[in-house]
Formats: sequence, C-alpha cells, structure tokens
Amino acid sequence: MVFSMILSGLIPSFLMVGLGGLIRARLSEGAWQGLDKLNFEILFPALLFVAACGRPISFADVVRIGPSVWCILLAALLVGWLARRAGPERFLDFAGGWQTVWRFNSAIALVAAQTLGPNGVGQMAVAIGMAVPVANIFAVSALSRGGSLSLGQTVKKVALNPFLLASVSGVALGLSGYKLPAPVMAPLEMVAAAAIPIALISIGATMNWKALARLDLFNGYLNFARLILVPGLVTLACLALGNSNGLAPVLIVFAALPTASAAHVLAAGFGANRELVATLIAQSTLLSAATLPLWILLAKTLF
Repeated sequence: MVFSMILSGLIPSFLMVGLGGLIRARLSEGAWQGLDKLNFEILFPALLFVAACGRPISFADVVRIGPSVWCILLAALLVGWLARRAGPERFLDFAGGWQTVWRFNSAIALVAAQTLGPNGVGQMAVAIGMAVPVANIFAVSALSRGGSLSLGQTVKKVALNPFLLASVSGVALGLSGYKLPAPVMAPLEMVAAAAIPIALISIGATMNWKALARLDLFNGYLNFARLILVPGLVTLACLALGNSNGLAPVLIVFAALPTASAAHVLAAGFGANRELVATLIAQSTLLSAATLPLWILLAKTLF
C-alpha cells in the first residue's frame, strides 16, 4: 500500500524527465536556458506563493512545527558541507549540488503524508510552509557566495530573490488568514501549474543520462546524506526526545524526501553547473522510490 502510493506519486515525474530526454534535440541550448529563466523568474515563484498561502497557517502550528523543520534543514546543510573536498573545485558548482541535501520535493511530501493518518497532510503542509523560506535563504545565500559577491551584494541578492520573495509573502498571507479573491488567484494557479512539468522536462533535457546510474563519491555522498543520513539523524532525535506532540512521523518523512526539482531552476539562475544538479535530482528521485517507503514504515512502526 505504502510502496504503491509513493510509486504512483513518483512515476509521473519519471515520465516527464524521460520526455525531456527524448525531446532534448528539438530545442537549442539557448532555448532550454530560456525555459529555466522563465521558471526561475515567474513560474516557480508563482508555485511557491500559491502553495504557501493555499492553506491557513496558525501561529500555534508555527511554534510547534517551524523550529523542528528548521533544525532539520540546518542539520542537512551541515551534513552536506562534509562533501566539499569531494565536490567541484568551483564553489558555485559545489553550492548547486550542496543545496540538494536540504531542498525537498513538496509534491511527493504531500503524497507521502497521506500514509500517516488523518493529521498527516495538514502537519506536512505546515512543515512545507515553514521550511520553504528557510531552505531558499540557505540555497540563495550559498549560490550567491559562490558567485564571489561581496557581503552587501549577497544580502541584496538573497533579499530580492524571486523564490524567497514568493515563499515569504505566501507564508505571511497564510498566517494572516486572508484569502485572495478568486479572480486574482485563478491566473496565479494557472501559471503555477506549469512550473513543475516544465522544470522536469528541462531536467531530462539537461542531465547526463549516463551518469544517472553512476554514483561517484560526491554524488553518492549527497544522495546518501539526503535519503539516509539526515532522516536517520532525525529518527534518533525523535527517539531521544519522544513523540509527545505527535509530530515524529511527519518529521521523519519530511527529512527523508527526495530533493526538489526547483534546485535545478535555482542553480541555472545563478550560473551553476546545470547538468550536475539535474543529474542529482534525477538520482535522488529514483533512489527515493526505494528509501522513502522504508522510512514511512519505520516511522509508523516506531511512533
């Protein structure tokens, strides 16, 4: 049951990535880069905003869930840094891969949360809303520093990043409880709906398909950290601290998610190695078909 649900959530992504590989030659390199730019500036920001403000967020949920997911993101960032020596020499290219350790696939998160009981989806939605701005701050900061910018330029780049602006404004709107009028939300939702399919097709067109089945030290460690090490650390922490607030299963599953397809869009926007990030995303998504159901089963068994 759990395996079939996760696979049903992953298969459409695999098919879209495969489609990108098949039609790669139909568009020029410049055209693919233009699609990435469109996703970076417009489509994914719309998706982040719509996802963040789509459900009302209570301050009680922020206090309960927010600090926990922020600690998970920080732990993933620190664990991923250990791959620095094995990574690309240029820091910008390393930062593009490094971000995949703490970035997460929101769509798969909501599919996986359905296996955790009646409160699972609601808790996961709050976790996503609290995690997206922080994950983007980490990623944009790392990629900005990789571009050899000054501290002031980095702060400006982070503050004006479309991903960050969209996610923070969406969370703020969700906290306020105000709902945008339907005529305003409708076009935003239409634009947002195009973000993930275009990103997945671009990943398939960009990635090195031969490298998909070949994990070198750098790629192997980042995938191990994303799918095994970080959820393992979170499981140990939940066992040590207990499950008094009932969040342990959601936190374990959140920590075990494959990385986000938006990681490729963000890396391309900063000029990092697009092929490396696209390959890491595909590897993470493929491997999670085996690892994520196991973490779900473990979380439900222990808690």
